[in-house]
Amino acid sequence: MAGRIATLGQLLDTAGTQWRAFDIGRHITKFDKTQFMAIEQAQIPYPFPLAGHAWLAIQFWDSKASKEPYVWFLKFPIDEQSKLVSASRDHFASMVIEALGEDLTSEHAEGKLDNNPYVFTPNANKLATFNAQLKVLLKQPASQYYEYARQYFSGQVGFNNWQNVAVQGIADFALRLHEDNNLVKLQDAWGQLPAEVLQPLSAMLEHVDIPVKFCEQLAKYAQTAITQHDTIALCCALRAMSSSSAKGVIAQLVDTILASELAHDSDVLLTIAGRCFSLLEDGDRLHIFMDNCAHHQQIDELFPSIFADLAAIPSVRPHLLGLLRKENRSETLARAIGRLFS
Repeated sequence: MAGRIATLGQLLDTAGTQWRAFDIGRHITKFDKTQFMAIEQAQIPYPFPLAGHAWLAIQFWDSKASKEPYVWFLKFPIDEQSKLVSASRDHFASMVIEALGEDLTSEHAEGKLDNNPYVFTPNANKLATFNAQLKVLLKQPASQYYEYARQYFSGQVGFNNWQNVAVQGIADFALRLHEDNNLVKLQDAWGQLPAEVLQPLSAMLEHVDIPVKFCEQLAKYAQTAITQHDTIALCCALRAMSSSSAKGVIAQLVDTILASELAHDSDVLLTIAGRCFSLLEDGDRLHIFMDNCAHHQQIDELFPSIFADLAAIPSVRPHLLGLLRKENRSETLARAIGRLFS
């Protein structure tokens, strides 16, 4: 089997499994199998790298069995062109074959890859969101924590009584806005939610294409947060909106932020770079954004770290490299860019 394996897709196909692949580094995004095959064969760059790696979730199952699907959470390094380092992928595949043989879904497979250097555990918010999304995809009922979360967001237990709301329950609620009138409940509740709930909730909604009307509501909420200098509320709104199809609403908000008194705040800048990066494919907006990063004075490494992060994203990289050749840069931005190459 080892001699015939060239990709993870082949490994899973040869083992007779059905499978899906997701990026879970930035937004949880399901890959088309053709796209994933092209990524694996280094025909195209990895579209959403983070911290020099591709962060993947591979869900697979034996189509003849009724057991729950298996999931591998994997991270592989990318090269300077943001393409998958195939040697690492090949090393992982050989370790899988050595540990499991051809039966990837055997009852003895559990735990055999725990010490694999390419396996990682997502943080609690992302893990809960991924679990919730899989249940929706598989048309399975939500977890046991969903009903209490629904009661909480309905205001039945008091918005300050958040201590008993499970992270998994929040994720199930966020991924089921189209059910049980949940969207209306959330729209009514949003302005009353404490930060202890808003922060995990927004970390889950950033993987959801929320409707335009809710996006517009969050934009107004964010405008108020700007005037009140409330960076937590602003970042939560930005994160919650970031996967919405209402790109015009998000772009307008980002432009407002970049012209506001919070334009140099590190948390705000990192949220835009990490979650709203597609808006930085606009060269003029990217110029303003990077200028604001250069003017940030509290964290010396902020500008180079954001520059490196954005330079790895294939859709943003050409615009960022174009900025290096621009002549009408501020002196502060020119110095910050110069330090990258000194």
